[in-house]
Amino acid sequence: MHPPVPILIVDDRVRNLTIIRSVLDSPDYHLVMVQNAQDALLALLNTDFAAVLLDVKMPDLTGYDLARLIHGRKTNRHLPIIFISGHRTDAADERIGYEAGGVDYVCKPFDPVVLRTKVEVFAELYRQRAALGADAASLRDENARLHHLLAARTSIDPLGSIEN
Repeated sequence: MHPPVPILIVDDRVRNLTIIRSVLDSPDYHLVMVQNAQDALLALLNTDFAAVLLDVKMPDLTGYDLARLIHGRKTNRHLPIIFISGHRTDAADERIGYEAGGVDYVCKPFDPVVLRTKVEVFAELYRQRAALGADAASLRDENARLHHLLAARTSIDPLGSIEN
């Protein structure tokens, strides 16, 4: 069993947060729900998220502007952002979203199966990245152990030679 994957959901309307929570509710996810840009940025300081689901139109800051701020931080530069819009959109709106750093653009009402599938892709990538990080740490530890053994062996051999 994997630890729950953190997903950040940003929408100024409680009703929308409730709907998204009901769609994504699973022990596989740790859903962090916030209603404004400031809380989203604070959450990003404390947690490494797999993805952000971001409302486009919010009163304090647009989703596009928030995405630019998120990707402006080095640690969040590659964080996947899925824009969610309840307003009529066209190709120009979507283009703005992609230019702001979004990887996808979903319009309400959305198909719950499609949204779950999109989020699962990023959750799986997050799990794989975490596993690779753990493997890399293990290899670094093993490399350090081998260097230590080699250094101990060569310090015992006054000529510094290594036998095959």
